[in-house]
Amino acid sequence: MRRIAAALVLLAAPVMAQPQGGERALTLQDCILEALRNNLSLAAEILGPEVAASTAARAGEIFFPKLSFTLGTQTSNQASFSWLDATDQVTTDFAEYQGSLEQRLPTGATFSANLYSYKNETNRSFQTINPRYGSTLTFDFAQPLLRDFGFKMARREIIVAGNNRDVSESRMRQALIDTVFDVEEAYWELVFSREALKVQEESLKLARDLLTKNEKELEAGVIPPIEILSAQAEVASREADIIQARARVRNSQDTLRTLLNVAGEKGAPPPVIVPSEMPGPETVALDLEEARTRALAHRPDLAASQVGLKTSALDLSYARNQTLPDLRLRASYWSPGVSGTQILYQDDNPLTGIIIGTIPGGPSLAFKDAFRFKYENWFVGVTLDLPLETVVSRARVTEARLASEQAALRHRDLEAQALLEVDIAFRAVETDRQRVQAYRLARELAEEKLAAEEKKLAAGLSTNYTVLQQQRDLAVARTNETQALIDHALSVARLQRAMGTTLEAKDVRLADLPDRSDRP
Repeated sequence: MRRIAAALVLLAAPVMAQPQGGERALTLQDCILEALRNNLSLAAEILGPEVAASTAARAGEIFFPKLSFTLGTQTSNQASFSWLDATDQVTTDFAEYQGSLEQRLPTGATFSANLYSYKNETNRSFQTINPRYGSTLTFDFAQPLLRDFGFKMARREIIVAGNNRDVSESRMRQALIDTVFDVEEAYWELVFSREALKVQEESLKLARDLLTKNEKELEAGVIPPIEILSAQAEVASREADIIQARARVRNSQDTLRTLLNVAGEKGAPPPVIVPSEMPGPETVALDLEEARTRALAHRPDLAASQVGLKTSALDLSYARNQTLPDLRLRASYWSPGVSGTQILYQDDNPLTGIIIGTIPGGPSLAFKDAFRFKYENWFVGVTLDLPLETVVSRARVTEARLASEQAALRHRDLEAQALLEVDIAFRAVETDRQRVQAYRLARELAEEKLAAEEKKLAAGLSTNYTVLQQQRDLAVARTNETQALIDHALSVARLQRAMGTTLEAKDVRLADLPDRSDRP
């Protein structure tokens, strides 16, 4: 039996060896804050609202004014086909300049202002103005009266982008809640595994003490050799339990370190995290109805679903709007201006071909005429477009309506699941609180029974087997009490997560998140 125990200890040596990367004593709050700063999956989720906010800002750019400019010049040459041209080749130089400003209005209307200017110069005969300059200032306004009419239709993309941003923020909040809960679960798992290891080590010590006592009694001839076998077997069994307990501690360490994203320096083993607090008898100062009310008001998944309902309703409204005829009110106002070098002919008759002088004129006169509205022109009218594929077909409306109804059903189901989760978590808190009290009493009784049995053994009124059994019962009772304490702490955390109040309960603020303002 001793050889078996020694072999088990040798097998356990690689598992029991702890890394020499230094120890870090951390509270639960320390671990939560470190996870918020370093957790990789959470860092990816934090970018979601930033991306959505950028998309929302880009959607708002549809109401930014649009400027456009055109500049062009050309020269054309062609053979003369009339004796009136008085030349073998007709050459025309033409240049144009255009600038426009277009603005989309929240009502769905568009307004534009356009300034067009040109210069035309030719060698044709009988020209009265050459070169000729022209400028036209134009204002256009178009307002949809049915399809695409109204603030909601015009701002649809902005509203949807804003809704998507709200959904992304809710998802980030859910990711924060999940991360905090995962850290708490891993932290208490590490606490339990370390406490369970301590219980196993103490239990092994008791078994070894009893084995030593039996060996001395065997040498003194007080007990027969058969009596020592049970103590040796128990020592070997408890050494095997310690192997498993130490492996569980190592696994819990790795899980928590991964969540915190901590590692040792280059070439050094990772640090050993030492929990510095134990779960206490936490109480929940609210009733079930209040917990259900908080869940409906604070859960991020319900908030995201609620925003989804708004988007579905907007999509349905837009689909119905798109089935309307495209009726638009249009209005235009333009003012032209013309100037240039005036050519004077003999007897004021260009057909003579005799030029007796010129009156110079530049492009500024055309500009002045255009901006002074010397020649006013306007147009007001309506246009009606009846695309049969949207007016006759109701498929798009039906699709949007079904999607809206589907979203409403899913939201109701999500609410029901949330309330069920709260009910189960709330009952678990009370159940685990009662378990803590029961297991505490069981541990106290197990300690008293072991003490009494050891006194009986010393007086020769008990057996080694009975004492070993009492030792094992005490180890189980201590482990059960620790497990009940951990379960109670986790049931409270699950209730907080079910209500969506984890961040408030753990005093987690957005300021605790890493500052990413310096990201390129």
